[in-house]
Amino acid sequence: MRADIPRPEYPRPQFRRDEWLCLNGVWQFEFDPADSGFERGLGERDLAATIVVPFCPESELSGLGDLDFHPAVWYRRTVTIPGSWAGLRIILHFGAVDHDTTVWVDGVEAGRHRGGFTPFSCDLGPRNGEIEILVRARDPKDTPQARGKQSQRYKPYGCFYPRTTGIWQTVWCEPVADVCLGRPRITPDLAAGAFHLGVPVTANRAGQVVRAVLTDEQGVVVSEEVRADLDMTAQMTLAVPAGRLRLWSPADPYLYGLSIELVDADGLVVDRAESYAGLRSVAIDGRKVLINGQPVFQRLVLDQGYFPDGMMTAPDDAALRRDIDLALAAGFNGARLHQKVFEERFLYHADRAGYLVWGEFGDWGSGVTGGPGAERLSAASMVAQWLEAVERDYSHPCIVGWCPLNETRQEFGESLTVLDDVTRAMFLATKAADRSRPVLDASGYSHRIREADIYDSHNYGQDPRKFAEAMAGLADDRPFVNEGRDGARWSVDYSGQPYFCSEFGGIWWAPGAADESWGYGSRPASAEEYVARFEGLTSALLANPEMFGYCYTQLTDTYQERNGIYRFDRTAKIAPERLRAIQQRPAAFESAPAEPKAVLSGGGHA
Repeated sequence: MRADIPRPEYPRPQFRRDEWLCLNGVWQFEFDPADSGFERGLGERDLAATIVVPFCPESELSGLGDLDFHPAVWYRRTVTIPGSWAGLRIILHFGAVDHDTTVWVDGVEAGRHRGGFTPFSCDLGPRNGEIEILVRARDPKDTPQARGKQSQRYKPYGCFYPRTTGIWQTVWCEPVADVCLGRPRITPDLAAGAFHLGVPVTANRAGQVVRAVLTDEQGVVVSEEVRADLDMTAQMTLAVPAGRLRLWSPADPYLYGLSIELVDADGLVVDRAESYAGLRSVAIDGRKVLINGQPVFQRLVLDQGYFPDGMMTAPDDAALRRDIDLALAAGFNGARLHQKVFEERFLYHADRAGYLVWGEFGDWGSGVTGGPGAERLSAASMVAQWLEAVERDYSHPCIVGWCPLNETRQEFGESLTVLDDVTRAMFLATKAADRSRPVLDASGYSHRIREADIYDSHNYGQDPRKFAEAMAGLADDRPFVNEGRDGARWSVDYSGQPYFCSEFGGIWWAPGAADESWGYGSRPASAEEYVARFEGLTSALLANPEMFGYCYTQLTDTYQERNGIYRFDRTAKIAPERLRAIQQRPAAFESAPAEPKAVLSGGGHA
């Protein structure tokens, strides 16, 4: 891969083929302020400017840095298909495009997709020589849609940041045969010491088999094959011998290598992909969330995944690794990935680091408490996008919980509302897609699902004594529950689930920052006052034996929001070892905390 191509690393690390072509780099580009480009024939001529993909036009790294509203944007690029791919189908992949996308190849529509956070692909069939790719991305200002933290005002404000329009993750293509492997689902089964593997196949051909080989440092651990001509998905179990059994955990994030092949009746390998797998379990025992059968207190940090120069896109792969290392250095063992579906490369690094992750959808802006027509439109789109996200990330061992909604708020009255319908739809869709992990119906505020696996709250109180008192009621089944400012009830009653405070802290620590910066509470007068407040708040939760974890706001400053452990440029405000020492005191929830490891020391065979 050429050194001048931005973000050249393989974008789908848990299903890797040898042959692929990164399409990041310079594309033709043009803004379409009135969204009239199709009628004006914009796709039939060269575009007026250029852009560096995969960075959005609002970002500095795109070469444009235009922060205005962009109802529609267009991209064009000519690609030469390698001669060695002759006769194979070409699959064109987009990691994420915000928000409504249409793709044309050689003047013919090749695909459409709605949703700014999730991947999609276009099957181009066999192609030779040059092809021309044309992309239109629509991102209207006022249409209800899942925006996450993107501001609907011209400027960022409060906890909303600059917008992202168009392509913001890697564009790439790969060749496949007419019959090929689909992305596998890898389900660890700790009780059986095995992995359950489901491998889709695009078509059923007589005599074909799917073969899977699990490996470690010693070589082949187990190999299995099943017929691929009976079912649309080949199902098999890879049982690990007792002597080769090694678990994935924050203390030892071990990963097995996994290769998968589609073999025809003559023994010819038709398709092959490399993957990896981590053997771990997540379970609930009363109020405890167990990892591999043991209580592991989840010291999570809120991570919004923004960068000063790339915005929602990391400037390089090392930046993704660095954010995990920064969190570990400060004593956290995981993160809640907030209001954004992160690039999958982040999860790859989290898998290698033993870094616990709660996956979340960027549902803000969807209008689920707005007008009735908007509610229905956004609800259907949200469920579709969220299922795409869960399917993409299902096999990553780092993910220990799902959070489809965040801070929805509406009075809990006698009548069902659209918010009730949306919450139930997102919850049931998650449970249908994944029975192996706990699901939180909504993080903070309006809990509408009585059978939700987890219950939580957001509490930004800054007085450690009052904060501890507010959180202490959990021992008597009276946990802190968010409600309206007028005391309005937002949620169903707590029913004994595992409970954690999934947002707290947010201490406004910004020495020398301009007045438009903000955080929670009054600014500490000194670094010592900051550390004392941090210690008081975290200790109140570490000392609570009924609580399985917490999530501190936040890892880095993000634009005007100056309440991070680190500044926006990732430099430290406070020596991270001081915060680590505070957090590594034994939690009452567990007998002894696991020692997290840095990314580069994590690994396994994968």
